[in-house]
Amino acid sequence: MKLLNVGYGNVVVASRVVAVIGPNAAPIRRLREEAKERGKLVDATQGRKTRSVIVTDSDHVVLSAIQAETIALRLGGAVEEGAKE
Repeated sequence: MKLLNVGYGNVVVASRVVAVIGPNAAPIRRLREEAKERGKLVDATQGRKTRSVIVTDSDHVVLSAIQAETIALRLGGAVEEGAKE
């Protein structure tokens, strides 16, 4: 099981990530609000500005203060490492 660092000591299981997206589009804001209403929103920003939104296969939405591109690069490394084992 590989863990994906989403910033400031917070991690997500890499194999459970479905998408990493930017936070500014209107559909993403709606997704965030719906997840909050369902109790499936995880705020991992530590009080900082949200720079990416991570969607998992369990329908959880994780907010991160790390850029989506950086998370995607980290995710690519985590997936490749998992494939080698």
